Amino acid sequence: TKGGILMILDCHIHHNEICDTPELFAQKRRQAGVSGGILFSREPASFQNQKARPGESENRLKDILRYTEGQPDLYPFFFIDPLEDGAMEQVDMAVEAGIAGFKAICCHHYPQDSRAMKVWERIAQKDKPLLLHSGILYNDSPSADFNRPGNFEHLFYIDGLRFAMAHISWPWVDELIAVYGKWNYWKLEAPSTRVTAELFVDVTPGTPPIYREEALTKALTVGYPSFPSHLLFGTDASSRYDSARVARQIQGDRTVYQKLGLTEEEQEAVFSGNLLRFLKGC
Repeated sequence: TKGGILMILDCHIHHNEICDTPELFAQKRRQAGVSGGILFSREPASFQNQKARPGESENRLKDILRYTEGQPDLYPFFFIDPLEDGAMEQVDMAVEAGIAGFKAICCHHYPQDSRAMKVWERIAQKDKPLLLHSGILYNDSPSADFNRPGNFEHLFYIDGLRFAMAHISWPWVDELIAVYGKWNYWKLEAPSTRVTAELFVDVTPGTPPIYREEALTKALTVGYPSFPSHLLFGTDASSRYDSARVARQIQGDRTVYQKLGLTEEEQEAVFSGNLLRFLKGC
């Protein structure tokens, strides 16, 4: 329990080559009050502007599954480049191996690229969730255009897809809220037969501390009552877990939520319940 919340799950943790042992990683999470969450495999070669080597995707998959084995609250996600040769086969391979979901960053293509859309469709067909970077991207290439929130509305129409947009799309928080508002309208208020995906928002920073309260307040006071049930807590931590930093973020977010009048049940949904629904559907 952390301040009355029964479980905290971190939806946004990166697995790096330099990492804690699984035992130390678990210990550090407990120190921060975090039971588990999503751990992404190492990134595909394209993120470093390189070409994938033979067997690289298989090695990344085996590595993340090995690291998370025996930790039931830690959910391995395979970090996929949908434009890489054999991406469709990578989806099948990862699902067959037991992956919990997929992570992608559009660092050299738009999310609505027809080649990427086919991969997102395959992920939806496999009933696995997809977590996508959204917002400014600190990679060593021009990539902001690819990650504007408006581009992601194309994914609304992928049958059965559960996807999350990370980082509150900072600095385009207002644009994200507008995109979410459109999804909320056509999915929940005036249901469209075409909008079948479910959209979640990962509140991982992104947001520097000076913008944090403003961004969360905008999302939770804009007037879309479905927002508290579609926000996911995340930290952008790594498998060399910084317990003190994570604990500070939990306390800071809790302070904002209490100020905004979120109930304990709504806060628990943001910190863990929504993620479990994102992972498994409902």
